[in-house]
Amino acid sequence: MSSRKPIRKAVFPVAGLGTRFLPATKAIPKEMLPIVDRPLIQYAVDEAREAGIEQMIFVTGRGKSAIEDHFDIAFELEKTMSDRGKSLDVLAPTRLGPGNCAYVRQQEPLGLGHAIWCARGIVGDEPFAILLPDELMHGQPGCLAQMVAAYDEVGGNLISVIEVLDEEVSSYGVIAPGAKISQALTEVTGLVEKPKRGDAPSNKIISGRYILQPEVMRTLEDQEKGAGGEIQLTDAMARMIGEQPFHAVTFDGRRFDCGSKTGFVEATLALALEREDMGPEVRRIAERLLAD
Repeated sequence: MSSRKPIRKAVFPVAGLGTRFLPATKAIPKEMLPIVDRPLIQYAVDEAREAGIEQMIFVTGRGKSAIEDHFDIAFELEKTMSDRGKSLDVLAPTRLGPGNCAYVRQQEPLGLGHAIWCARGIVGDEPFAILLPDELMHGQPGCLAQMVAAYDEVGGNLISVIEVLDEEVSSYGVIAPGAKISQALTEVTGLVEKPKRGDAPSNKIISGRYILQPEVMRTLEDQEKGAGGEIQLTDAMARMIGEQPFHAVTFDGRRFDCGSKTGFVEATLALALEREDMGPEVRRIAERLLAD
C-alpha cells in the first residue's frame, strides 16, 4: 500500500484587484463575476470538490467579503424560498460545511508565490492543490480530478498544461519536457517564462492548476522577487525541479482565460451553448447577431 499522502487541501488565490474588469470590479470581486449563472470562483470550487478536496483555502484581500458570503448559508434567502415552495437545490453547491473552508489575507500584492506562501499555516505539512479561478478549465472529468489520478500514479509535484499554437507560446509559461510517461503525463525538466517562439522548448503552457509538495512553502520563504517585482510561484517551482519528481498533465478539455474580457465572453458563450435550457436560443441569437 502506498504511503503517499492524499490531496485534501486546495488553495485559491483570490486577492487580486481585477483592474482589467473595471468598473465592474470596483465593488464586486472579479471571482464573483458570473459565467452564465455561476460565479467564476464556483466553477473552481466545484472542480476541487469533484477531485476529492476536503478543505478550501481562500487567500483573499480587502473588499473580498462577497466570496465568504457566497459560500455561507443565506438564512433569509433560503427561508423565503422555502416559504414560497421553491427548491433550494440551486444553492447546494454554494454551501461549504463547517471547517471545510478557511480564509487568510494577503495584505500586500506581492505576487502569486507570496499569495500561496500566505496559506502555509493552514496547508501545514501536506501536499496541496492550487487552482487559479481566472483559468476556467472545462472538461469531464475536471482538470484537478485528472491531475489527482496522475498524482496517485507518480506522486511528487504536478502542473496542468495545454498545447497551444507555436505563435502563442511567447505569452505564457512553458515547460521543458523530459521523458513521456503516458499520453497525458510528461516529465518536466525546466520552466521557461514567455519564451520567444523560436526559443520555446515546447508548446505546452502552464494552465493554472498545480499539485505541490509542502516543501514549496520553504522555497517561497526566501524566494527573491522576479518578473514584475513580484514573488513568482514559477521561480519557486523551477528551483524544486531535480530535487523532487515533477510532471506535467496535459488537460483533456478546454481552457478559457477568464482574466481577459474576450476569454470571459468566450467562456460565457461556450457554456451557454452547451446547456439544454438555453443553448438552442443562444445559438439563434448568435446567428442573428452575426448575420447583422
